Amino acid sequence: MAKDFSDLTEREILALAVSLEEEDGRIYGEFADALRQDFPATAILLEEMQQEESDHRAQLIELFRERFGERLPLIRRQDVKGFVSRPPVWLYRPLGPEAVRRCVESLELETRRFYERAIERTSDASTRKLLGDLAEAEAKHTATAEAMQEKHLTPDVREGEKEAQRRMFVLQVVQPGLAGLMDGSVSTLAPLFAAAFATHRAHDAFVVGLAASVGAGISMGFAEGLSDDGSLTGRGTPLLRGFVTGAMTFVGGIGHTLPYLISDFRLATGIAIAVVVAELAAISWIRQHYMDTPLLRAALQVIVGGVLVFVAGILIGQS
Repeated sequence: MAKDFSDLTEREILALAVSLEEEDGRIYGEFADALRQDFPATAILLEEMQQEESDHRAQLIELFRERFGERLPLIRRQDVKGFVSRPPVWLYRPLGPEAVRRCVESLELETRRFYERAIERTSDASTRKLLGDLAEAEAKHTATAEAMQEKHLTPDVREGEKEAQRRMFVLQVVQPGLAGLMDGSVSTLAPLFAAAFATHRAHDAFVVGLAASVGAGISMGFAEGLSDDGSLTGRGTPLLRGFVTGAMTFVGGIGHTLPYLISDFRLATGIAIAVVVAELAAISWIRQHYMDTPLLRAALQVIVGGVLVFVAGILIGQS
């Protein structure tokens, strides 16, 4: 069970400060390692902050030895009420610099506020002085971090990092999502419209379209996830890519399947065809916006393929 701050002794307060500095320093080191390849300027900033945390920890340990001896009691952030429980984002890859900066700011603010609130709730003069020194150290650390950020993260560097983030987003999310959306939107056309024109029953077409969408989503998700582990290509984790591809494949197929929930076959088919047109237009726009493909060329490539599959489905259904 977590303890209230009011129940902590001065010895425990100082030990907690040592633990906080050590934990934050290790987190900054993990962040620096995660960003070093794609965001070197931010990695340098984090390494300098890690060194400051190490210096603070050394000063706190020396102060603890002078007052309380050699044995530090084991007390951590999660052992005291008032700290925020946060997921270990530093364990996940890939990481973007903005997410890292938000986490760092949260850690620094939380630690500083902890010390400041502790001063207000403590009456002992020596304890108040100790907490005041710690709060001042955190405030100076924050100011130093801001100065280092201005030093390393110039407008040109920030622009370069934004472009690197965009490339990562395209590589790890847009490309697998686009592949799934194209497959779902095009490959499910033939079975859906073959069933529709063979039976002229909206319910039968819906069942076939739903089965084709689910099957295609599962197949594409596994195929993308197993294609590579992302360690050499930088395409992100297989789980993320597989999920994005599978989900977008299902979305691409279910979009023109849902109109067949309408019992009127002609009305449902008309709406389904309109949805297909919208899907192909969306795919063309995504290719033009993210993949730098000229809009006319992207539209022709997508529409020609879609029309061929659509016609094949109708001809098969009417045969």
